[in-house]
Amino acid sequence: MSLNKNKICIYFLIFFATTTYGQETKITTLDSAKTENLEEIIVTATRTVRQLSSLPLPAQIISKKDIKRSNSIRLNDILNEQTGLVTIPDFGGGEGIQLQGLDSQYTLILVDGVPLVGRSAGTLDISRVTVGNIRQIEVVKGASSSLYGSDALGGVINIITEQPKYGFKGHINYRTGAFNTNDLGTSIDYKKEKIGASLFINRFSSDGYDLNEGDDLNTVEPFSNYTLNSKFTYDFSDETDLFVSGRYYTQHQDYVASSTLKGESSINEWNIHTKLSHNYSEKWSSYFEFYTTRYKADEYLDNEDGSNYSEGFYNQLLVRPEVRATFNPKDKSTFIGGLGFNHETLDRTDFTSKPIFNSPYAYLQYDGNFTERLNIILGARFDSHNKYKSQFSPKAAIRYEINEKLAIKSSVGYGYKAPDFRQLYFDFTNATVGYTVLGYNAVTSVIPELDEQGEIANIVVPVSEFEEELSPENSVSINLGLDYKISSQFNISLNVFRNSIDDLIDTRVIANKTNGQNVFSYYNVNKVYTQGLEFNSTWKPNGQLKISGGYQLLFAKDKEAEKAFKNGDVYARETPSSPSFQLKKEDYFGLYNRSRHMANLKVFYAFPKLKLDANIRGTYRSKYGLFDTNGNNYLDAYDDFVDGYTVIDVALNKTFFNDYTLGFGVDNLFNFTDTQNISNIAGRIIYGKLNIQF
Repeated sequence: MSLNKNKICIYFLIFFATTTYGQETKITTLDSAKTENLEEIIVTATRTVRQLSSLPLPAQIISKKDIKRSNSIRLNDILNEQTGLVTIPDFGGGEGIQLQGLDSQYTLILVDGVPLVGRSAGTLDISRVTVGNIRQIEVVKGASSSLYGSDALGGVINIITEQPKYGFKGHINYRTGAFNTNDLGTSIDYKKEKIGASLFINRFSSDGYDLNEGDDLNTVEPFSNYTLNSKFTYDFSDETDLFVSGRYYTQHQDYVASSTLKGESSINEWNIHTKLSHNYSEKWSSYFEFYTTRYKADEYLDNEDGSNYSEGFYNQLLVRPEVRATFNPKDKSTFIGGLGFNHETLDRTDFTSKPIFNSPYAYLQYDGNFTERLNIILGARFDSHNKYKSQFSPKAAIRYEINEKLAIKSSVGYGYKAPDFRQLYFDFTNATVGYTVLGYNAVTSVIPELDEQGEIANIVVPVSEFEEELSPENSVSINLGLDYKISSQFNISLNVFRNSIDDLIDTRVIANKTNGQNVFSYYNVNKVYTQGLEFNSTWKPNGQLKISGGYQLLFAKDKEAEKAFKNGDVYARETPSSPSFQLKKEDYFGLYNRSRHMANLKVFYAFPKLKLDANIRGTYRSKYGLFDTNGNNYLDAYDDFVDGYTVIDVALNKTFFNDYTLGFGVDNLFNFTDTQNISNIAGRIIYGKLNIQF
């Protein structure tokens, strides 16, 4: 993408902000705008039903209406267009989500309030989630371990799917596009009196694509996957109801490592979610919830002669019962408390054992309005664990409404991420190069074995240092913001944030091998922070036009690295043969794969008489560095960077006879690609869509 196109996006954002603000006095109140605001109900942030505009926490809602109009088909498509969120591809082709500059392993992904599993390398691939049956997506930023425990160090994304609707309804949706990409989904809903049921089925396939024709590998190999989601509800009475849902996902993909090594990878995932709710009185209610899920991944590579070269497997199981009670002593105050238990197992390739995690937990939260203008949330959670240190996670948030238009809010919370199975039990030796990676808990048994076999030349870190428990990564998250409702059609929000992470788990050399390679393991060492600000604005002057824009400024840095640059301990070379020179404090750029600036702009317009709607959506990401390219182990101003880029998407939808909608669109209109570094942007995608309601 050329620099001129990047500038166009930035200038457009500036123009939008100034022109919409200048039209404040011309805006008139519309009932439709008020109605839409009232419908913005969020449950993830507090585990209670709250209106988004009254929440003291930084959160946002992505509505079904916006998802449908954008013609998105996978979760990564729609999240990548939100302020402060960017999808990051991992080495296996999956896409995780980076939130407030924090890696994807620090954001908890939920479906209907319960977690997805399957983080084989720390990243949970959100591209495996279809949006075809999503009612809304809720994003809560900032540490949320006070309610959700581990993995919610940076925030929570909750995908809320459709509930059964009254009567008999359904739809069929088909989209086809470039790279022979096909998405076919259908749903059937039935609800009458006490019984409700729904069934959703989706098939998604692609021939893949290749951004670099200079090698033998495709950037993404051909694949196909299926999603099946069913729900059943039964109202025993006005006070008691039952909810049961099941989800099944399977994917098969070609697995090609070279021209001579080819195979296949497969994923099979299922979950069952049951909830029994009861209202004892106007003040007391409770539910019992049982959730279990399994994620299995298998892969193999064969030689040209058909003999097996390698095999890998990953089998994770989570079982979680939970009971929660809600007490409303007054109309404007709520207490919630819960008890639960996590039982988790993992069997995978290159593990020293089949580990079992058991973790009972308890949480309590108070949400109250001391006055009509003051809302306070106080909460905490305690997690015990059989393999790492117990965690206490408090959180506090406050919102004060200065007047009908302006409110300030602030939150501070503690978040943590438990060491994952890989960081504790990994036992992997690269057969070609010869290096070894050991999980923290595997060191005390494997290093003596390697030493006895004559494979250890020198022990760098004494084995005795691994007798203590590896600590969870933890963070203190602070958010300070304001909401300014200039009118019923135009509002802006600003949020300043800082996440200070301690005990960051990293790798280090713990021994040298006799073959010249090293043994690596995990340890608590780094202290990093991410800080910056987020700005969002929405303008809806009438029922036809909606313009929204957002911007994030981000600084993400390692505290030890800052100290080294400040003390003049870091040097660089502009070329391998040139002399080294001392770097200054301002030369330190920060953590890898973080952009200083990100922005988005979305314009939706409807033509009611023509039953037509159109939109254009743009996202901008400034430069970022992926590797140290000048040999000093830091990302500095003299390293190589991935250039900033802009992606523009357009969509057009026309409805016929009320129940038939034809859609057309182009994703990545200007055909931006980067053959070396950005593997999740495929190039220009032209597509068509048909939706039938019945």
